[in-house]
Amino acid sequence: MTAKHPIIIDTDPGQDDAVAILLALASPEIELLGITAVAGNVPLALTEVNARKICELAGRPDVKVFAGAIRPMLRNLVTAEHVHGRTGLDGPVLPEPKMPLQQQHGVDFIIDTLMQRPAGTVTLCTLGPLTNIGLALVKEPRIASRIKRIVAMGGGFFEGGNVTVAAEFNIYVDPQAARLVFESDVPITLIPLDCTHQALTTKARVEKFRQMKNNTGPAVALMLDFFERFDVEKYGSDGGPLHDPCVIAWLLKPELFKSRHINVSVECESELTMGMTVADWWGVSGRKANVTYCRGIDSDGFFALLSERLAKLA
Repeated sequence: MTAKHPIIIDTDPGQDDAVAILLALASPEIELLGITAVAGNVPLALTEVNARKICELAGRPDVKVFAGAIRPMLRNLVTAEHVHGRTGLDGPVLPEPKMPLQQQHGVDFIIDTLMQRPAGTVTLCTLGPLTNIGLALVKEPRIASRIKRIVAMGGGFFEGGNVTVAAEFNIYVDPQAARLVFESDVPITLIPLDCTHQALTTKARVEKFRQMKNNTGPAVALMLDFFERFDVEKYGSDGGPLHDPCVIAWLLKPELFKSRHINVSVECESELTMGMTVADWWGVSGRKANVTYCRGIDSDGFFALLSERLAKLA
């Protein structure tokens, strides 16, 4: 199968980021040009190591991993060890990576790739705070017209926030970068909490990963055992939401999602609602639609795709 989707994954792994990266590596439709790490769930010194650990778990040490922004554009870094553990990938014990970290800065890799590849061919899949993308747009504004699409996990409106009452973590960590991205005129698909909270890691779904005859499946099961405990305790649900793999799933099977093209604006002034994604679902603001906003997902179809693909990894 010819790769239909040349992508860059921008990420702050994170157990759910790990599953998203594994899904991309397991999918022949995707050409992964590189992974750029950003500070988010844990500091950059851990996220870039975690990205390399995941590539090696999948048997893909050839993937290029770059370190990007060490902190948000304007605010102090907020991290989420209380969700992801001290390493960001607590659960399985993964060996220290042998594959090298690339010397080039992640932001420069994003810019160079977009300027060298044909315009409108490269998709940016963002799984963490949007700092690297915001910095790239500031440093080289010409990339905006060359990005095919940004598919981002972030935000929430009907579900509220998960780090504050109003804000989802990825947007809250760097709301100024998010605002830059949302106002860039780049086509954006947003996978918010309103969608991901329907993709729950039930015991039966996690058990499918545990029973896989490769290294990847059981490691994913251990990651999800650790990761879901926070949301199960918070929401009282049967399993935790699996956020980031929805980004890759949307590329592979957009028919699994229900969406609407609307305006989304990011709040950057009020500390009370800092990082809120104000989603104009009913078209009352008069502002131009800038985001394909996903509000529903076929969760059975999503987990079937995950199970089918991850079983094929080394």
